Amino acid sequence: MNLSIVIPLLNEEESLKELHDWIATVMRSNHFLYEIIFIDDGSTDSSWQVISKLANENPSVKGIRFQRNFGKSQALHAGFKAAKGEVVITMDADLQDNPEEITDLYKMVKDDGYELVSGWKKKRYDSIIFKNMPSKLFNWAARKTSGVRLHDFNCGIKAYKNKVVKNIDVHGDMHRYIPVLAKNAGFSNIGEKIVRHQARKYGKTKFGMERFINGFLDLITIWFVSKFGKQPMHLFGALGVLMFAIGFGFAIYLGIDKLFIDPFGRLITDRPQFFVALTSMVIGTQLFLAGFLGEIMIRSRKNETRYTVSDKVNLAEEEEQYSS
Repeated sequence: MNLSIVIPLLNEEESLKELHDWIATVMRSNHFLYEIIFIDDGSTDSSWQVISKLANENPSVKGIRFQRNFGKSQALHAGFKAAKGEVVITMDADLQDNPEEITDLYKMVKDDGYELVSGWKKKRYDSIIFKNMPSKLFNWAARKTSGVRLHDFNCGIKAYKNKVVKNIDVHGDMHRYIPVLAKNAGFSNIGEKIVRHQARKYGKTKFGMERFINGFLDLITIWFVSKFGKQPMHLFGALGVLMFAIGFGFAIYLGIDKLFIDPFGRLITDRPQFFVALTSMVIGTQLFLAGFLGEIMIRSRKNETRYTVSDKVNLAEEEEQYSS
């Protein structure tokens, strides 16, 4: 199979048929062997009925339906798990991503050797104040923090080698940082392609300003995990030892001062250095224990389940299902 096209969605009933027909036309014109995997992330409209009808009409259409809304990252995770194509394409269901970009993205991965190609919506049809400017700031921070030189981390349309999506764990809200996750997993041949962005045709966006706040918090998380996620003791342990050493140094100073320099002066507990020493040693001990516990958790961590699948179409029933 040449292509797996993974499309997460939430309440996009109006656009699904048009998007499917557009993709199918592109696939036929290029003679691709393909599958379209729709992941219904707990829609409350008739999106699943539309997907089921499309699957009955076109055996290349497959569907996964979540029991409730678990988020885009979990939807992508489920789609990646099911994808069988040599190249995996992700795109949004709101018709703002152009399916005609798929051909060039496929060639960049298949022929040019890229492991991941991210779209760049250089010209956007979104609100300048509420989406464009925050997005530019967000992408600048992501570049500086991660070292991945992309202009648009959160662009929905991307292309991957199949082995990339099988070796990254997308959870929480980490779908924004899939290129960073891929880099951390050892896939460093990452490219970028300017893609056409289209104004939303139906409905309204499902994301508000809070996504940028969450995005920056996730950026801090992924920076920390990429640097210290495998060995948290390297950070917490080092800080703990430093803080404890500072406190212990003050304690030694107070002891020497009380015993040999001013034995009849103020009580040690009346001196501010005593509280500096006590606080530093307590904080140092806590930081060291945090690193120690982090090491234990990493070594004993099990695979976590993050979503519940309530229905499938055109997918083998023996495939593992996840529970919340």
